Amino acid sequence: MGRALIIGAGGVAGVVIHKCCQNSEVFEEICIASRTKSKCDAYAEQLKDKTRTRITTAQVDADNVEQLIALIEQYKPQIVINVALPYQDLTIMDACLATKVNYMDTANYEPLDTAKFEYKWQWAYRERFEKAGITALLGSGFDPGVTGVFSAYAMKHHFDEIHYIDILDCNGGDHGYPFATNFN
Repeated sequence: MGRALIIGAGGVAGVVIHKCCQNSEVFEEICIASRTKSKCDAYAEQLKDKTRTRITTAQVDADNVEQLIALIEQYKPQIVINVALPYQDLTIMDACLATKVNYMDTANYEPLDTAKFEYKWQWAYRERFEKAGITALLGSGFDPGVTGVFSAYAMKHHFDEIHYIDILDCNGGDHGYPFATNFN
């Protein structure tokens, strides 16, 4: 991979940034970008003596496609890892299309004022990403995202057939909902 641009500096971003830095042979360089640069700087400071990954930071408004394009063109990543807010997915995808850079996110797009779990808005980008010769990996930190990737790998490399897979989502706490208790 070499060079990744990570957009977002919240809690999920912290996990992604730490995991990338644990894999310095894959992520040789990362740029952490967010609306609040001081949050990015704090992650860089926290990790500077704990990783071989070279970390830089930048300020960007993930609602602004032109700012995103300018940052991507300046940094020249092989992939943009979107851990910003779900309603910013489409602007970041637009910037990746404009710059022909691979895209990955950890949750599906949701309109700003409507919590609605649905991928239809992002799936509408499929042909444009394919035509541009780039990949968009959606929901990679979210069921069925990474679960689907691991399941497909297991089917391809380890099993002749799979009839069903049980997934136990173990978030802390219980408020009576059957799934993702920390997020519902």
